[in-house]
Amino acid sequence: MTSRITVVGTGTGAAYDGEVLRGAELVVGGRRHLDAAPLPRTAERVVLGPLAPALDVIEEYAGKERRVVVLASGDPGFFGIVRALAERFGSGRLDVRPGVSSVAAAFARLGLPWDDAVVVSAHGRELRTAVNVCRVRPKVAVLTGPGAGPAELGAALAGTCGDRVLVVASALGDPERERVERVTPAEAAARDWGPAVSVVVCLDEGRALGAVRTVAGVPGRSGGWALDEGAFAHRDSMITKFEVRALALARLGPHLGDLVWDVGAGSGSVAVECARLGAAVVAVEKTADGAERVRANARAHGVDVRVVRGAAPSALDGLEDPDAVFVGGGGADLPAIVGACARRARRTVVVAMAALDRVPAARAALTSAGFVCDGVLLQSSRLAPLPGDVTRLAATNPVFLLWGVRTPVSDEGVDL
Repeated sequence: MTSRITVVGTGTGAAYDGEVLRGAELVVGGRRHLDAAPLPRTAERVVLGPLAPALDVIEEYAGKERRVVVLASGDPGFFGIVRALAERFGSGRLDVRPGVSSVAAAFARLGLPWDDAVVVSAHGRELRTAVNVCRVRPKVAVLTGPGAGPAELGAALAGTCGDRVLVVASALGDPERERVERVTPAEAAARDWGPAVSVVVCLDEGRALGAVRTVAGVPGRSGGWALDEGAFAHRDSMITKFEVRALALARLGPHLGDLVWDVGAGSGSVAVECARLGAAVVAVEKTADGAERVRANARAHGVDVRVVRGAAPSALDGLEDPDAVFVGGGGADLPAIVGACARRARRTVVVAMAALDRVPAARAALTSAGFVCDGVLLQSSRLAPLPGDVTRLAATNPVFLLWGVRTPVSDEGVDL
């Protein structure tokens, strides 16, 4: 028989339960938690660093029915150590005593509800996912870590999210050191915040309250996707038709945390739809009226789309590398544009072409960049009314849709 492992969350206002710690033979936690807790004098202490050695010691003690307590910050079941413990020992062996999570504490200090907030962890993970979520959602809590703190987050957002405010909450629950500061992304980037940061909240303060929710987290989009062309302002029918857009979106696969480029955006219909599906989006458009049309369509659909005015491929210089790219324009420069996008895209590039002559060069640009290519000629006929309450089939212009998917790099032989 093996004993249960008690996991105690604290550090954001909750006091340690002396009864839980009494009789513990092994106490595992961060150094600050161990130093602050009333530990039994005879208990062995293990300071958490690399997780695997600590789990080995826990297994040794628990297997001998010796009492083990793990100290953690806030709610250890929320992006915390409970996951690793449950994977190693099974959830049935855990006795979890949650404290107040840093996210809940930060929103409490701000006097804001957080049932509509998106929470993303940058602790031990790439910062880019958190950055892209902050670009597209009005209320985001970012759990930080070394190399992914307020300064790095602010530097990534400065200049692209001017309407965002960063709220940096440090040492939450410490009556002497706790600080909650509102700064701009640029101000956050210019500071050394030290190791005491608990969480960073990224807010569009004009939308900070949001609507009443019945489902927490990211809201679903009403009205489906591949919207009718009438849902967008456009010039002379210069818009990606919904049949083409439907397949393009399926191949792009935009989701929360992604960054998508819409190059040659035109009306911005693809950009807006990707943003409605949760991705951060940059729309590149060379004409002034086209750029303003993209902005207007984004406003009309209540999404954030960053518009860059300029001609590709030169306009792509300085942009952050995307996960996926849609190329809907380019003319004679199309091969160069597709090649530039393919060199930068992390996952996929989708190209829509009305001129069949351009397909071979676009395909060569993708394959030469290491993409596996496929494509289809889309031809559709829509129902159209005729006099006498009858209908006919009205053909739309055929479009060739080409897509390339980057071949995943095998991690065989890599020491993880």
